[in-house]
Amino acid sequence: MGTIAKNMRHFIDLIPNHVKIVAVSKTKPNEDILEAYNQGQRIFGENKAQDLAAKAEVLPSDIQWHFIGHLQTNKVKYIAPFVTLLHAVDSFKLLAEINKQAKKNDRIISCLLQFHIASEETKFGLDMTEAIAILEDVRFKDLKNIEIIGVMGMATYIDDELVIRKEFGHLASNFKELKASFFKEQDSFREISMGMSGDYQLAIEEGSTMVRVGSSIFGARNY
Repeated sequence: MGTIAKNMRHFIDLIPNHVKIVAVSKTKPNEDILEAYNQGQRIFGENKAQDLAAKAEVLPSDIQWHFIGHLQTNKVKYIAPFVTLLHAVDSFKLLAEINKQAKKNDRIISCLLQFHIASEETKFGLDMTEAIAILEDVRFKDLKNIEIIGVMGMATYIDDELVIRKEFGHLASNFKELKASFFKEQDSFREISMGMSGDYQLAIEEGSTMVRVGSSIFGARNY
């Protein structure tokens, strides 16, 4: 068994069943993805639309592709025919474009609202006021080809567990607030995507339903 297969097996055995593992395969070749796939992994995350489209064309059709990066509106069309979940929706404009491209492909595309929970200024994401403004926008109810199924956020890149835990807790409380106010009747609104290779255990303790693990499975990124 190769290193990737062993790492993948380790995470499948380690992570609780109610938490989905997104194997972050960005920059990795197809053979690495297949090694993880052969251990039973089916969810893979990419952050470049053209790379994702190229991989989806040749890799097994039962892979669920998650787009985990910041998505530009002009790139939505490349992945709209097949993408399973978009993790980082942070504007009404982007939602409207996803809806448009989903409609062209006769699909409903699942999305997560990305919140800015970290202290760093560089990360994308909404605050609660902006998220509510999107959901209360009169045009929102016309978006029949998208479905918001939860929230996503990235903690500060720091070793301080208390800070990270607080940020994850903040995202979990945002989820609860949106669920109560906007998605009470929608069973599919249940995902909290938070936690990566370095902090997934804390994220799971704080309520994560989806962790994004890359380097701990595939090794360091290829640039």
